[in-house]
Amino acid sequence: MEIYRGRRLWIERSIARFPNGIEAEKVTVHPGSAVAILPVTPTGYKLLRQYRYAVGQYIYEAPAGTMEDGEDPLETAHRELIEEAGVAATTMIPKGFIYTTPGYTDEKIYLFEARGLSPSHEYEKDADEVIEVMDVTKDRVDAMVRNGTICDAKTICLIHRCMETA
Repeated sequence: MEIYRGRRLWIERSIARFPNGIEAEKVTVHPGSAVAILPVTPTGYKLLRQYRYAVGQYIYEAPAGTMEDGEDPLETAHRELIEEAGVAATTMIPKGFIYTTPGYTDEKIYLFEARGLSPSHEYEKDADEVIEVMDVTKDRVDAMVRNGTICDAKTICLIHRCMETA
């Protein structure tokens, strides 16, 4: 049973049947799929320092965004990189996907490594995005992950998956 529907997500309550035969009432959030992109520079990465209302603070994260209807992950990655970081990439390397919190949502985020960056202003940021683009060295990013300054799960996953090629 649908209990909420918004512009970007919907929430349902249902009776789930598990492989062991047990049934239980569950609530599932369906936000749709998204992408996250790690822009790689010669000395490190471009990260966003972005205000996130849900947690009430600025966090460091990779550019990311929701896929529009009919848009494929690669197309979304190119668009979101320009919208949020103000750069375009000549190369987007797929790095798989993650489920963000599979205990209550089916959200899937496709991961990409972006290379061959150049300035672009083809798209504008959304009005409710408060973003500062930061150039961060590889050593500093590693330290920020270790000390908890970077606490965004998709960003930590991207950094880890891109380490072998960075």
